[in-house]
Amino acid sequence: MTTRSAQAAGAIDLIAEEARARALDDADPLSALRGRFALPSGARGEPLAYFTGNSLGPMPLGARADVEEVLDAWAARGVEGYFEGDRPWVTYTDAMRPPLARLIGAEVSEVAVMNTTTVNLHLMMASFYRPAPGRSAIVIEDGAFPSDSYAVRSQARWHGLDPDEAVIRLTPRHGEAALRTEDVEAFLAREGGRVALVMLGGVNYLSGQWVDMARVTRAARDAGACVGWDLAHAVGNVPMRLHEWGPDFAAWCSYKYLNGGPAAVAGAFVHERHHGAAGSALPRLEGWWGHDPTDRFRMPAVFEPAPDASAWQPSNAPVLSSAPLLASLAIFDEVGIDRLRERSVRLTGYLERLVGSLGGRVRVTTPSDPAARGAQLSMVVPGQSRESLGRLRDRGIVCDFREPDVVRAAPAPLFNSFHDCWRLARALDEITRG
Repeated sequence: MTTRSAQAAGAIDLIAEEARARALDDADPLSALRGRFALPSGARGEPLAYFTGNSLGPMPLGARADVEEVLDAWAARGVEGYFEGDRPWVTYTDAMRPPLARLIGAEVSEVAVMNTTTVNLHLMMASFYRPAPGRSAIVIEDGAFPSDSYAVRSQARWHGLDPDEAVIRLTPRHGEAALRTEDVEAFLAREGGRVALVMLGGVNYLSGQWVDMARVTRAARDAGACVGWDLAHAVGNVPMRLHEWGPDFAAWCSYKYLNGGPAAVAGAFVHERHHGAAGSALPRLEGWWGHDPTDRFRMPAVFEPAPDASAWQPSNAPVLSSAPLLASLAIFDEVGIDRLRERSVRLTGYLERLVGSLGGRVRVTTPSDPAARGAQLSMVVPGQSRESLGRLRDRGIVCDFREPDVVRAAPAPLFNSFHDCWRLARALDEITRG
Protein backbone atom coordinates (compact mmCIF):
# COMPACT_ATOMS: atom_id res chain seq x y z
CA MET A 1 0.00 0.00 0.00
CA THR A 2 1.41 3.39 -0.96
CA THR A 3 1.60 6.32 1.41
CA ARG A 4 -1.13 8.06 -0.55
CA SER A 5 -3.55 5.11 -0.32
CA ALA A 6 -2.71 4.57 3.33
CA GLN A 7 -3.63 8.14 4.13
CA ALA A 8 -6.84 7.75 2.15
CA ALA A 9 -7.71 4.73 4.28
CA GLY A 10 -7.86 6.96 7.34
CA ALA A 11 -6.17 6.86 10.71
CA ILE A 12 -5.25 3.58 12.34
CA ASP A 13 -5.98 2.89 15.97
CA LEU A 14 -2.35 2.43 16.99
CA ILE A 15 -3.25 1.09 20.40
CA ALA A 16 -5.31 -1.73 18.90
CA GLU A 17 -2.75 -2.24 16.14
CA GLU A 18 -0.13 -3.55 18.56
CA ALA A 19 -1.88 -6.91 18.77
CA ARG A 20 -1.88 -7.18 14.98
CA ALA A 21 1.86 -6.42 14.84
CA ARG A 22 2.59 -9.17 17.33
CA ALA A 23 0.38 -11.57 15.38
CA LEU A 24 2.27 -10.80 12.17
CA ASP A 25 5.53 -11.62 13.93
CA ASP A 26 4.14 -14.84 15.34
CA ALA A 27 3.01 -15.96 11.89
CA ASP A 28 6.32 -15.21 10.17
CA PRO A 29 8.86 -18.06 10.35
CA LEU A 30 11.71 -15.64 9.59
CA SER A 31 10.98 -13.73 12.80
CA ALA A 32 13.22 -16.24 14.57
CA LEU A 33 16.29 -14.79 12.80
CA ARG A 34 16.14 -11.89 15.24
CA GLY A 35 17.43 -14.20 17.98
CA ARG A 36 20.71 -14.67 16.11
CA PHE A 37 21.81 -11.08 16.63
CA ALA A 38 22.95 -9.08 19.65
CA LEU A 39 20.55 -6.17 19.58
CA PRO A 40 21.23 -2.99 21.59
CA SER A 41 19.35 -2.35 24.80
CA GLY A 42 18.58 0.78 26.78
CA ALA A 43 20.12 2.00 30.03
CA ARG A 44 17.74 -0.18 32.07
CA GLY A 45 18.23 -3.24 29.88
CA GLU A 46 15.02 -2.76 27.91
CA PRO A 47 15.19 -3.84 24.23
CA LEU A 48 15.52 -1.05 21.71
CA ALA A 49 13.86 -1.03 18.29
CA TYR A 50 17.03 -0.77 16.17
CA PHE A 51 16.37 0.84 12.77
CA THR A 52 19.94 1.81 11.90
CA GLY A 53 21.14 -1.34 10.20
CA ASN A 54 21.62 0.91 7.16
CA SER A 55 24.39 2.65 9.13
CA LEU A 56 25.81 -0.19 11.22
CA GLY A 57 24.24 -3.61 11.39
CA PRO A 58 24.09 -5.38 14.77
CA MET A 59 26.51 -8.12 15.71
CA PRO A 60 25.66 -11.68 14.65
CA LEU A 61 26.03 -13.87 17.73
CA GLY A 62 28.38 -16.17 15.84
CA ALA A 63 30.82 -13.35 15.11
CA ARG A 64 32.48 -13.48 18.52
CA ALA A 65 33.65 -17.07 18.04
CA ASP A 66 35.01 -16.29 14.57
CA VAL A 67 37.05 -13.36 15.88
CA GLU A 68 38.30 -15.39 18.84
CA GLU A 69 39.35 -18.14 16.44
CA VAL A 70 41.63 -15.68 14.64
CA LEU A 71 43.06 -14.38 17.93
CA ASP A 72 43.64 -17.92 19.17
CA ALA A 73 45.41 -18.85 15.94
CA TRP A 74 47.58 -15.74 16.16
CA ALA A 75 48.50 -16.54 19.76
CA ALA A 76 49.22 -20.21 19.10
CA ARG A 77 50.79 -20.13 15.63
CA GLY A 78 52.10 -16.64 14.97
CA VAL A 79 53.04 -16.24 11.32
CA GLU A 80 52.19 -19.88 10.58
CA GLY A 81 48.55 -18.90 10.93
CA TYR A 82 48.79 -17.76 7.32
CA PHE A 83 49.17 -21.37 6.20
CA GLU A 84 47.94 -23.61 9.01
CA GLY A 85 44.62 -24.32 10.73
CA ASP A 86 41.05 -24.71 9.54
CA ARG A 87 41.02 -21.21 8.03
CA PRO A 88 44.53 -20.23 6.93
CA TRP A 89 44.79 -16.47 6.61
CA VAL A 90 46.36 -16.57 3.16
CA THR A 91 43.03 -17.77 1.75
CA TYR A 92 40.79 -16.45 4.53
CA THR A 93 38.44 -14.35 2.41
CA ASP A 94 38.10 -16.96 -0.35
CA ALA A 95 35.18 -18.48 1.55
CA MET A 96 33.36 -15.15 1.41
CA ARG A 97 33.44 -14.79 -2.34
CA PRO A 98 30.73 -17.38 -3.18
CA PRO A 99 28.06 -16.04 -0.76
CA LEU A 100 28.83 -12.47 -1.81
CA ALA A 101 28.55 -13.48 -5.46
CA ARG A 102 25.14 -14.97 -4.73
CA LEU A 103 24.01 -11.76 -3.03
CA ILE A 104 24.94 -9.53 -5.98
CA GLY A 105 24.20 -11.97 -8.80
CA ALA A 106 27.80 -12.39 -9.95
CA GLU A 107 30.23 -15.11 -10.84
CA VAL A 108 32.61 -15.95 -7.99
CA SER A 109 35.51 -14.90 -10.21
CA GLU A 110 34.01 -11.40 -10.43
CA VAL A 111 34.19 -10.76 -6.66
CA ALA A 112 37.13 -9.56 -4.58
CA VAL A 113 37.03 -9.07 -0.80
CA MET A 114 39.29 -6.16 0.09
CA ASN A 115 39.86 -2.70 1.56
CA THR A 116 37.05 -0.22 2.22
CA THR A 117 34.37 1.18 -0.09
CA THR A 118 36.01 4.45 -1.10
CA VAL A 119 39.43 2.84 -1.54
CA ASN A 120 37.81 0.28 -3.82
CA LEU A 121 36.01 2.97 -5.79
CA HIS A 122 39.32 4.73 -6.37
CA LEU A 123 40.95 1.46 -7.47
CA MET A 124 38.08 0.85 -9.86
CA MET A 125 38.19 4.37 -11.25
CA ALA A 126 41.94 4.04 -11.84
CA SER A 127 40.97 1.42 -14.41
CA PHE A 128 37.59 2.57 -15.64
CA TYR A 129 37.67 6.36 -15.55
CA ARG A 130 39.79 7.18 -18.58
CA PRO A 131 38.91 10.72 -19.64
CA ALA A 132 39.68 11.71 -23.20
CA PRO A 133 39.18 14.95 -25.16
CA GLY A 134 35.46 15.41 -25.58
CA ARG A 135 34.58 12.50 -23.26
CA SER A 136 35.64 13.29 -19.71
CA ALA A 137 32.48 13.70 -17.62
CA ILE A 138 31.61 11.64 -14.55
CA VAL A 139 27.90 11.33 -13.79
CA ILE A 140 26.68 10.88 -10.21
CA GLU A 141 23.40 11.63 -8.47
CA ASP A 142 23.11 14.98 -6.71
CA GLY A 143 22.18 13.16 -3.51
CA ALA A 144 25.19 10.84 -3.65
CA PHE A 145 26.89 9.86 -0.42
CA PRO A 146 29.51 12.57 0.25
CA SER A 147 32.45 10.15 0.01
CA ASP A 148 31.41 9.28 -3.56
CA SER A 149 31.24 12.97 -4.42
CA TYR A 150 34.68 13.60 -2.92
CA ALA A 151 36.12 10.58 -4.73
CA VAL A 152 34.91 11.53 -8.21
CA ARG A 153 35.92 15.16 -7.80
CA SER A 154 39.39 14.13 -6.70
CA GLN A 155 39.64 11.76 -9.67
CA ALA A 156 38.81 14.63 -12.00
CA ARG A 157 41.51 16.80 -10.39
CA TRP A 158 43.96 13.89 -10.59
CA HIS A 159 43.50 13.93 -14.35
CA GLY A 160 44.02 17.69 -14.53
CA LEU A 161 40.35 18.52 -14.95
CA ASP A 162 38.14 21.06 -13.22
CA PRO A 163 35.75 18.96 -11.06
CA ASP A 164 33.07 21.65 -11.32
CA GLU A 165 33.01 21.00 -15.05
CA ALA A 166 33.87 17.30 -15.17
CA VAL A 167 31.38 16.06 -12.56
CA ILE A 168 27.72 16.12 -13.59
CA ARG A 169 25.20 15.75 -10.77
CA LEU A 170 21.79 14.48 -11.84
CA THR A 171 18.91 16.00 -9.88
CA PRO A 172 15.30 14.86 -9.45
CA ARG A 173 12.49 16.84 -11.00
CA HIS A 174 11.30 19.87 -9.07
CA GLY A 175 9.37 18.82 -5.98
CA GLU A 176 10.50 15.17 -6.21
CA ALA A 177 13.02 13.33 -4.03
CA ALA A 178 14.11 10.53 -6.38
CA LEU A 179 15.56 10.35 -9.88
CA ARG A 180 13.32 9.04 -12.62
CA THR A 181 14.91 6.30 -14.70
CA GLU A 182 13.54 7.75 -17.91
CA ASP A 183 15.22 11.07 -17.10
CA VAL A 184 18.59 9.35 -16.61
CA GLU A 185 18.10 7.49 -19.88
CA ALA A 186 17.13 10.68 -21.70
CA PHE A 187 20.19 12.50 -20.36
CA LEU A 188 22.51 9.72 -21.51
CA ALA A 189 20.87 9.54 -24.92
CA ARG A 190 21.30 13.30 -25.28
CA GLU A 191 24.65 13.92 -23.56
CA GLY A 192 26.25 10.49 -23.34
CA GLY A 193 28.90 11.27 -25.93
CA ARG A 194 30.75 13.41 -23.40
CA VAL A 195 30.37 10.96 -20.50
CA ALA A 196 33.33 8.77 -19.57
CA LEU A 197 31.83 7.21 -16.43
CA VAL A 198 28.42 6.81 -14.82
CA MET A 199 28.72 5.97 -11.12
CA LEU A 200 25.53 6.00 -9.06
CA GLY A 201 24.45 4.48 -5.77
CA GLY A 202 22.40 1.32 -6.30
CA VAL A 203 20.24 2.32 -3.33
CA ASN A 204 20.53 5.97 -2.46
CA TYR A 205 21.60 6.49 1.14
CA LEU A 206 19.39 9.53 1.71
CA SER A 207 16.15 8.81 -0.15
CA GLY A 208 16.23 5.01 0.02
CA GLN A 209 15.52 4.83 -3.72
CA TRP A 210 16.55 1.61 -5.44
CA VAL A 211 17.66 2.76 -8.86
CA ASP A 212 16.68 0.65 -11.87
CA MET A 213 20.23 -0.61 -12.20
CA ALA A 214 19.61 -2.74 -15.28
CA ARG A 215 18.15 0.10 -17.32
CA VAL A 216 20.72 2.67 -16.24
CA THR A 217 23.57 0.26 -16.93
CA ARG A 218 22.22 -0.46 -20.38
CA ALA A 219 21.76 3.25 -21.15
CA ALA A 220 25.29 4.09 -20.00
CA ARG A 221 26.87 1.33 -22.05
CA ASP A 222 24.78 2.25 -25.11
CA ALA A 223 26.18 5.77 -24.73
CA GLY A 224 29.73 4.40 -24.79
CA ALA A 225 30.44 5.16 -21.13
CA CYS A 226 31.82 2.91 -18.44
CA VAL A 227 29.45 2.26 -15.57
CA GLY A 228 30.03 1.43 -11.91
CA TRP A 229 27.82 1.13 -8.85
CA ASP A 230 28.27 2.00 -5.20
CA LEU A 231 26.38 -0.85 -3.52
CA ALA A 232 26.97 0.21 0.10
CA HIS A 233 23.21 0.48 0.72
CA ALA A 234 22.22 -2.23 -1.76
CA VAL A 235 24.24 -5.32 -0.88
CA GLY A 236 22.35 -7.52 1.57
CA ASN A 237 19.32 -5.27 1.06
CA VAL A 238 18.02 -5.93 -2.45
CA PRO A 239 18.61 -8.78 -4.93
CA MET A 240 20.81 -7.97 -7.91
CA ARG A 241 22.07 -9.61 -11.11
CA LEU A 242 25.29 -7.76 -11.81
CA HIS A 243 26.78 -10.34 -14.16
CA GLU A 244 23.65 -10.27 -16.31
CA TRP A 245 23.22 -6.49 -16.17
CA GLY A 246 26.83 -5.95 -17.18
CA PRO A 247 28.28 -2.94 -15.34
CA ASP A 248 32.03 -2.64 -15.48
CA PHE A 249 32.51 -2.54 -11.73
CA ALA A 250 30.90 -2.13 -8.33
CA ALA A 251 32.07 -1.61 -4.76
CA TRP A 252 30.42 -1.99 -1.37
CA CYS A 253 30.95 -2.02 2.36
CA SER A 254 30.05 -4.84 4.73
CA TYR A 255 29.13 -3.00 7.92
CA LYS A 256 25.60 -1.96 6.99
CA TYR A 257 23.08 -4.58 5.85
CA LEU A 258 25.80 -7.27 5.82
CA ASN A 259 26.37 -6.82 9.58
CA GLY A 260 30.13 -7.28 9.32
CA GLY A 261 31.05 -4.87 12.12
CA PRO A 262 32.59 -1.36 12.20
CA ALA A 263 35.04 -0.82 9.33
CA ALA A 264 34.54 -4.40 8.18
CA VAL A 265 36.34 -5.52 5.05
CA ALA A 266 34.64 -4.30 1.88
CA GLY A 267 34.22 -5.81 -1.56
CA ALA A 268 34.43 -5.13 -5.27
CA PHE A 269 33.00 -6.54 -8.48
CA VAL A 270 34.75 -6.50 -11.85
CA HIS A 271 32.82 -7.97 -14.75
CA GLU A 272 34.48 -11.02 -16.25
CA ARG A 273 34.88 -9.35 -19.66
CA HIS A 274 37.74 -7.40 -18.07
CA HIS A 275 39.56 -10.44 -16.63
CA GLY A 276 42.80 -11.93 -17.86
CA ALA A 277 43.98 -11.14 -21.36
CA ALA A 278 40.69 -9.39 -22.17
CA GLY A 279 41.47 -6.71 -19.58
CA SER A 280 45.21 -6.50 -20.14
CA ALA A 281 44.91 -3.08 -21.79
CA LEU A 282 43.33 -1.57 -18.68
CA PRO A 283 45.57 0.44 -16.37
CA ARG A 284 45.47 -0.79 -12.80
CA LEU A 285 46.99 0.17 -9.45
CA GLU A 286 48.74 -3.08 -8.64
CA GLY A 287 50.09 -4.75 -5.53
CA TRP A 288 51.39 -8.09 -4.35
CA TRP A 289 48.06 -9.74 -3.59
CA GLY A 290 46.75 -9.07 -7.09
CA HIS A 291 49.56 -11.14 -8.56
CA ASP A 292 48.78 -14.61 -9.94
CA PRO A 293 48.42 -16.68 -6.74
CA THR A 294 50.16 -19.69 -8.28
CA ASP A 295 53.34 -17.65 -8.55
CA ARG A 296 52.87 -15.05 -5.80
CA PHE A 297 55.31 -16.46 -3.26
CA ARG A 298 58.12 -16.78 -5.78
CA MET A 299 58.33 -13.00 -5.40
CA PRO A 300 58.76 -12.07 -9.07
CA ALA A 301 59.68 -8.48 -9.85
CA VAL A 302 57.16 -8.15 -12.69
CA PHE A 303 53.44 -8.23 -11.94
CA GLU A 304 51.40 -11.02 -13.49
CA PRO A 305 47.72 -10.36 -12.77
CA ALA A 306 45.46 -12.94 -11.19
CA PRO A 307 43.01 -14.23 -13.79
CA ASP A 308 39.94 -12.71 -12.09
CA ALA A 309 38.72 -9.76 -10.01
CA SER A 310 41.36 -10.41 -7.36
CA ALA A 311 43.88 -8.84 -9.77
CA TRP A 312 42.59 -5.52 -8.37
CA GLN A 313 43.37 -6.55 -4.76
CA PRO A 314 46.68 -4.89 -3.89
CA SER A 315 47.13 -6.21 -0.35
CA ASN A 316 46.29 -9.28 1.68
CA ALA A 317 43.02 -9.30 3.55
CA PRO A 318 42.66 -7.68 7.00
CA VAL A 319 41.68 -10.89 8.75
CA LEU A 320 40.40 -9.41 12.02
CA SER A 321 38.03 -7.05 10.18
CA SER A 322 36.94 -9.92 7.93
CA ALA A 323 36.15 -12.51 10.60
CA PRO A 324 32.81 -11.09 11.83
CA LEU A 325 31.43 -11.16 8.29
CA LEU A 326 31.54 -14.96 8.14
CA ALA A 327 28.66 -15.43 10.58
CA SER A 328 26.42 -12.96 8.79
CA LEU A 329 27.10 -14.39 5.33
CA ALA A 330 26.24 -17.85 6.64
CA ILE A 331 22.80 -16.56 7.64
CA PHE A 332 22.26 -14.90 4.26
CA ASP A 333 23.21 -18.14 2.53
CA GLU A 334 20.92 -20.16 4.76
CA VAL A 335 17.86 -17.99 4.15
CA GLY A 336 18.53 -16.53 0.71
CA ILE A 337 18.27 -12.93 -0.43
CA ASP A 338 14.95 -13.55 -2.22
CA ARG A 339 13.16 -14.68 0.94
CA LEU A 340 14.69 -11.81 2.89
CA ARG A 341 13.58 -9.39 0.21
CA GLU A 342 9.99 -10.67 0.46
CA ARG A 343 10.06 -10.08 4.21
CA SER A 344 11.67 -6.68 3.70
CA VAL A 345 8.86 -5.59 1.38
CA ARG A 346 6.28 -6.64 3.99
CA LEU A 347 8.06 -4.90 6.87
CA THR A 348 8.71 -1.65 5.02
CA GLY A 349 5.19 -1.62 3.62
CA TYR A 350 3.73 -2.17 7.07
CA LEU A 351 5.76 0.69 8.52
CA GLU A 352 4.74 2.91 5.61
CA ARG A 353 1.08 2.09 6.21
CA LEU A 354 1.33 3.00 9.88
CA VAL A 355 3.27 6.20 9.25
CA GLY A 356 0.89 7.13 6.44
CA SER A 357 -2.01 7.01 8.87
CA LEU A 358 -0.43 9.93 10.76
CA GLY A 359 -1.36 12.20 7.90
CA GLY A 360 0.67 15.34 7.23
CA ARG A 361 2.50 15.10 10.55
CA VAL A 362 5.12 12.83 8.94
CA ARG A 363 6.02 12.94 5.24
CA VAL A 364 7.72 9.94 3.63
CA THR A 365 10.13 10.91 0.83
CA THR A 366 11.19 7.38 -0.15
CA PRO A 367 9.46 6.10 -3.31
CA SER A 368 6.14 4.42 -2.52
CA ASP A 369 6.65 1.69 -5.13
CA PRO A 370 8.22 -1.31 -3.32
CA ALA A 371 10.18 -2.14 -6.48
CA ALA A 372 11.86 1.27 -6.30
CA ARG A 373 13.15 1.13 -2.72
CA GLY A 374 15.05 -1.04 -0.32
CA ALA A 375 14.52 -1.55 3.41
CA GLN A 376 14.30 2.13 4.28
CA LEU A 377 11.85 4.93 4.82
CA SER A 378 13.18 8.48 4.84
CA MET A 379 10.80 10.76 6.70
CA VAL A 380 10.48 14.49 7.14
CA VAL A 381 8.93 15.39 10.49
CA PRO A 382 7.80 19.05 10.22
CA GLY A 383 8.91 21.20 13.10
CA GLN A 384 11.44 18.61 14.27
CA SER A 385 15.21 18.53 13.79
CA ARG A 386 18.03 16.41 15.16
CA GLU A 387 16.39 16.69 18.57
CA SER A 388 13.72 14.29 17.31
CA LEU A 389 16.29 11.47 17.56
CA GLY A 390 16.55 12.06 21.28
CA ARG A 391 12.79 12.04 21.62
CA LEU A 392 12.64 8.76 19.70
CA ARG A 393 15.47 7.29 21.77
CA ASP A 394 13.59 8.20 24.96
CA ARG A 395 10.85 5.92 23.62
CA GLY A 396 13.25 3.06 22.86
CA ILE A 397 13.69 3.75 19.13
CA VAL A 398 17.05 4.05 17.34
CA CYS A 399 16.93 5.83 13.97
CA ASP A 400 19.34 8.28 12.40
CA PHE A 401 19.13 11.83 11.12
CA ARG A 402 20.46 13.46 7.97
CA GLU A 403 20.58 17.20 7.48
CA PRO A 404 18.54 19.21 7.10
CA ASP A 405 15.39 17.39 8.23
CA VAL A 406 15.39 13.68 7.33
CA VAL A 407 14.88 10.85 9.81
CA ARG A 408 15.88 7.51 8.26
CA ALA A 409 14.50 4.18 9.47
CA ALA A 410 15.57 0.86 7.98
CA PRO A 411 13.35 -2.14 8.86
CA ALA A 412 15.99 -4.80 8.14
CA PRO A 413 14.43 -8.24 7.60
CA LEU A 414 17.12 -10.18 9.47
CA PHE A 415 16.41 -8.66 12.86
CA ASN A 416 13.62 -6.07 12.80
CA SER A 417 10.06 -7.05 13.59
CA PHE A 418 6.55 -5.87 12.83
CA HIS A 419 6.31 -4.89 16.48
CA ASP A 420 9.41 -2.70 16.04
CA CYS A 421 7.58 -0.95 13.20
CA TRP A 422 4.55 -0.44 15.44
CA ARG A 423 6.76 1.01 18.18
CA LEU A 424 8.28 3.51 15.76
CA ALA A 425 4.90 4.60 14.41
CA ARG A 426 3.55 4.98 17.94
CA ALA A 427 6.56 7.06 18.94
CA LEU A 428 6.21 9.29 15.88
CA ASP A 429 2.55 9.72 16.70
CA GLU A 430 3.42 10.86 20.22
CA ILE A 431 6.20 13.31 19.33
CA THR A 432 4.22 14.95 16.53
CA ARG A 433 1.13 15.62 18.59
CA GLY A 434 2.84 18.55 20.26
